[in-house]
Amino acid sequence: MRLVFAGTPEVALPSLEALVASDHEVVGVITRADARAGRGRTLVPSPVRARADELGVDVLTATPRDPEFAQWFEQRDVDCVAVVAYGHILPASVLQIPRHGWINLHFSLLPAWRGAAPVQRSIIAGDQITGASTFRIEQGLDSGPVYGMTTETIKPRDTSGDVLVRLGQSGAKLLVGTMDAIADGSIRPIPQEAEGVSVAPKLTPQDAHIPWTLPAHIIDRLIRGCTPQPGAWTQLDGQESRLGIGPSTVEKDSELSLAPGEIHATKRDVFVGTAAGVLRLGDVTPSGKKSMPAADWARGARLESGARFVSQQEGK
Repeated sequence: MRLVFAGTPEVALPSLEALVASDHEVVGVITRADARAGRGRTLVPSPVRARADELGVDVLTATPRDPEFAQWFEQRDVDCVAVVAYGHILPASVLQIPRHGWINLHFSLLPAWRGAAPVQRSIIAGDQITGASTFRIEQGLDSGPVYGMTTETIKPRDTSGDVLVRLGQSGAKLLVGTMDAIADGSIRPIPQEAEGVSVAPKLTPQDAHIPWTLPAHIIDRLIRGCTPQPGAWTQLDGQESRLGIGPSTVEKDSELSLAPGEIHATKRDVFVGTAAGVLRLGDVTPSGKKSMPAADWARGARLESGARFVSQQEGK
């Protein structure tokens, strides 16, 4: 088939590369426009655009509502569009352009976790199994009929970044297999079940503000789900600056008795109390600085006796 690939972030790269290496012909790539990044606020291409340029594939960064978008498609006689984390809402007029529609690789076992942050929400919720699904895009939120699925175990120390790397690889194989089956007519999509629907809206920085008044195992899941983006964080009581919190460890059978948010620092470790249990911090990231071991931060911060982190509802 003659394919267009639609994607933007790094997790979409394995699918782009797999399709280019397949028997299908990738006649173009659409991605989000270059964005400003870094202290210099210079324009930086999306990972997908950068890789497409290296592969010599024509790239379009116009939005689906721009007049040139449909014109670009008409010039390429497209059979199908393969989508992985593209990042734009598609109007009905655009969905009708390719013969076989727009086929999305979504990182959940649909109908669970429809939305922008399926892996992050799955980890935060304590799921042990996740996966990826290919489905035909309709106007509803990730509600279209499903072509295929692949599963992935969420390991006890996995961050959302870890899981997305694995799903990016296994999902690429699923996406190519789906395209193969559509091309030879051996597959038909199956409508999603009406039950078991859950939604996964994009995580905001406020979602990632740690509530120390929750049990340690729930905070652990929140931190891992927010790593690397948007990044879990907290604040010392009485301070405005944020402290990024990386994956930490729930201390089993700890003899420490700490109130929620209360900090106990030793030469090697930093422990924080929760509503139930104690969390041992891993790396932390002070505002405007690089990541460092929590004990190094604590020594530099010269914490006073009784120092504590404020809980989410106490934060400003």
